[in-house]
Amino acid sequence: MTIRRWTTVALLLTGVCLAAACKGPEAHRTEADKVAADIIGAKQMNALGRTEPFTIARPEETLRRRLIAAQKLPTSGKASLGAKALARPKHWPEKDLAPYERGTSELVRCMDDNGLVKLTLLDALEVAAANNRGYQSQKESVFRSALSLDLESDEFRSTFAGAMETLFSVDTAPTVTGFENAGSVDWSKRMKAGATLTAGIAIDLVKLMTADRSSSLGITADASISIPLLRGSGTHIVKEALTQAERDVIYEIWSFERYKKTFAVRVASEYLSVLQRMDRIKNAEENYRRLKDSVARERMRAEAGRRTSIDVDRSKQSELTARQRWISAQQAYAARLDSFKNTLGLPTDARIELDRKELDRLVEAARKALTKTRTADGTEAKADDVLAPPSYVEGGPMEMAPDNAIRIALARRLDLKTAHGQVYDAQRAVVIAADALRADLTLGASAAMGESRSLGSADEPNAQLRPSRGSYSAALGLDLPFERTRERNAYRNSYISLQSAIRNVQELEDEIKLEVRDALRSLIETRESYRIQQNAVELAEKRVENTQMLLEAGRIETRELLDAQEDLVAAQDALTDALVSYRVTELGLQRDLSVLEVNEKGLWREYRTRTDDVRTDDAGTDG
Repeated sequence: MTIRRWTTVALLLTGVCLAAACKGPEAHRTEADKVAADIIGAKQMNALGRTEPFTIARPEETLRRRLIAAQKLPTSGKASLGAKALARPKHWPEKDLAPYERGTSELVRCMDDNGLVKLTLLDALEVAAANNRGYQSQKESVFRSALSLDLESDEFRSTFAGAMETLFSVDTAPTVTGFENAGSVDWSKRMKAGATLTAGIAIDLVKLMTADRSSSLGITADASISIPLLRGSGTHIVKEALTQAERDVIYEIWSFERYKKTFAVRVASEYLSVLQRMDRIKNAEENYRRLKDSVARERMRAEAGRRTSIDVDRSKQSELTARQRWISAQQAYAARLDSFKNTLGLPTDARIELDRKELDRLVEAARKALTKTRTADGTEAKADDVLAPPSYVEGGPMEMAPDNAIRIALARRLDLKTAHGQVYDAQRAVVIAADALRADLTLGASAAMGESRSLGSADEPNAQLRPSRGSYSAALGLDLPFERTRERNAYRNSYISLQSAIRNVQELEDEIKLEVRDALRSLIETRESYRIQQNAVELAEKRVENTQMLLEAGRIETRELLDAQEDLVAAQDALTDALVSYRVTELGLQRDLSVLEVNEKGLWREYRTRTDDVRTDDAGTDG
């Protein structure tokens, strides 16, 4: 082949290498996003039996950003508005400061024309999933694990490398001037069985600028293979880092699923807690109004000589106490609402309202599910049954036999699956540590052909690739395991780690049982408390009415009416507390049983009794 043709080939190879290697930063990031998305989608199917949309990119226009602008909230800097608001520093590699999804978050629908945000419970769940910083960090952990898996997979992909070099040389004794042009392309691949293959081709083109202006083409090619036969051999040894990276992605997906359930219950609990504080304001305000009216009536009676000044003062003192309770309830509500805004990932000084009807709906649902008291056989309780202890059969849909609940939890809890999987990881670690104790025995072979060229050989004929004139070699290397102190200690430690992983499973299993049993007991207690407080409120209301009539008839003292009114507001608060506690405990039990399903938007689907809930999945299998 002539020099011109070899030059054309060299330039073509160079162009291909440059085109493959010179992608811009944005292309690299986009490729990483696609690779991570593909990995997460595949592992979601393995881990959960389903796939769902997953992205760590934020919307171009977020509810937080819109809130700050609409309500003119103070900020400390542009970062408060998100990455899009920042100025690009010099030498920034991409057009945008940070990747984001085009368009506006649909959660902006929660804002009215005056910039006020009104949230139902479902809105709050969605807002929290879109804005909470911890929620975003959990998603990024899944994404990072996918990138780590991609990096481990890269160890077994074909890897190419290319290089070019041009050297201008002047030798003054005698004067020789010329160019040396060199280019090379190398390929390597590690096989999952342990062998490592490498190959390369290099082309040299030398040209003298003095004397007879001779030129010559050099070409060399080489290939080698290295195969471990003892230590480090075997697919299970070579692929261990890849296997662990694959399992780590599944663990992160399970962890995120568990986090979504826990976070949704936390958001709902705080939402209902805010409404609980709102209801206390209502109760305190009604009590305050009643006592103001009572003071007015007592003054009129005192002026008529039917009451003493002591009765008026006692009523006034109760009025002042009621006012203090009303003010304290308002401040407690404001503080709890600000804390909830922080959980949502929204500015704490933003104007946000929660839907008071959520508490009304909760009350109505509780009345339907919990007002009837049933005996163990499901019949109405009789008067002589009141001393019988309450049973789970008398309660709502989440109250069930402890043994059944525990079986559901042990079969479905993803953190327990992770713990079992880590036992298997520890077992594999023992195998890997044992392999490190063996001797190194490596089989190697190499082949090379062709000749390189320099200015000193510019007058020689062009080189050619001739297998018949190549050099070939094979070698067998043995490294005896005389010194294995580090490996010996690592092997012993691997057994300790295995026992630790087993204890972690046992501890978590016992904790899950305790959580479930505690939640079931709490459901019974709060359910009975709700029923008791229902009766207490009814009795307190009748007592206030009766004492009011008796007071007007002059048959009792003012103190008894004040006591009755105080008991009424306490019973009203206790009723709301019991209702919210029951609902939160019910959600918490669904979380602990891992039967509460939460989608990618943070919205949940609650548990309904099914016959196929108890199933087992073995996380301790390879792959």
